[in-house]
Amino acid sequence: MTDRLPHEKGFHVSWDQIHRDSRALAWRLDKHGPGADGAWRAVVAITRGGMAPAMIVSRELDIRTVDTISVKSYNWQDQTAPRVIKNPSPETMGEGGEGVLIVDDLVDTGRTLELVRSLYPRAHFATVYAKPEGRGMVDTFVTEVSQDTWIFFPWDMALQYVEPYRGR
Repeated sequence: MTDRLPHEKGFHVSWDQIHRDSRALAWRLDKHGPGADGAWRAVVAITRGGMAPAMIVSRELDIRTVDTISVKSYNWQDQTAPRVIKNPSPETMGEGGEGVLIVDDLVDTGRTLELVRSLYPRAHFATVYAKPEGRGMVDTFVTEVSQDTWIFFPWDMALQYVEPYRGR
């Protein structure tokens, strides 16, 4: 059998790893903003996965204006057409998002970023991880993973005892 369940080709990301990778994202973005000094005006996290990376990027780049955009594109059972359920403030976004970093944890199919990019075409889109199908929607990322890899983020997992492979 060649078909795998999503968890069978998994990439487990710890809190330490997401912190290191988010800092690496900040380093790539540093001094690449549109201002004369390369600064960014604001960070907008795509909730919920983009919140931890956005917090780290904003801290590393000393960006004090932080906002969120909430996009719902799936639930625990299936994917749906993405829709915005909360926009960032118009003051934060300015003219089409120029000077704003929009941060997410992962670009998978690119549908979420495609929707957000249609609203803020002048923003800079950054993710920590990128899959090939959605890679064209992101301007900056740290690590590319295969399309069939399931990423387990630390906020989606619980620490618990696991029996050894050979049982008790």
